[in-house]
Amino acid sequence: MRRTDRLFDIIQILRDGKLHRARDIAARLEVSVRTIYRDMDTLVASGIPVEGERGVGYMVREQITLPPLNLTPEELEALNLGMAIVAEAADPELKAAAQRLAEKIDAVLPTQTVAEADAWKFAVYPFADAARGLAHMAPIRAAIKARQKLRLVYRRIDGELTERTIRPLHMEYWGRVWTLTAWCELRAGFRVFRIDLIETLSPLPELFRDEPGKTLADYQP
Repeated sequence: MRRTDRLFDIIQILRDGKLHRARDIAARLEVSVRTIYRDMDTLVASGIPVEGERGVGYMVREQITLPPLNLTPEELEALNLGMAIVAEAADPELKAAAQRLAEKIDAVLPTQTVAEADAWKFAVYPFADAARGLAHMAPIRAAIKARQKLRLVYRRIDGELTERTIRPLHMEYWGRVWTLTAWCELRAGFRVFRIDLIETLSPLPELFRDEPGKTLADYQP
């Protein structure tokens, strides 16, 4: 059993609000008591209100639980984007809650989905103006999925305009801005563009294939 699956099963066991001994949970899941102790520490660290101690038992109180959900990739992207926007709020409790929620979601996603979700995941930095550039995100996301080249007019930090043809690879939120990691055909190398500094963006009819040295896995920031 994968650890994420076991953690989910433990939460289901504790949902009844009763006291459960670690040895009983271990027997039910066919693991060692020591493994259950470690899992309980993980659940507590993730923010789930598990109460109890070793040798006595564990229970969950005052938790809002949801039934298992199946999300489409688009729904997952919308959820991550929503959490990033909430993280912009001035309320520190909302910021912290958004970060914990993101971590909980990442903990139960399949490995291949986590990599996709990371393209939206936010880092903990002061917020500046994350709303700028949102209009470009839909065509960028579509181009990343379709492996479609983009032509963009980009305003550099010094104010100079430059036109680029790129292979879009990855979007990321840094608390201040959204960035786009891409292979730039003009510079023949990887470049990271601030999405809020993109003036215009046009999808091109030309598609691209993964080539050695030009993939996201090859990128070394």
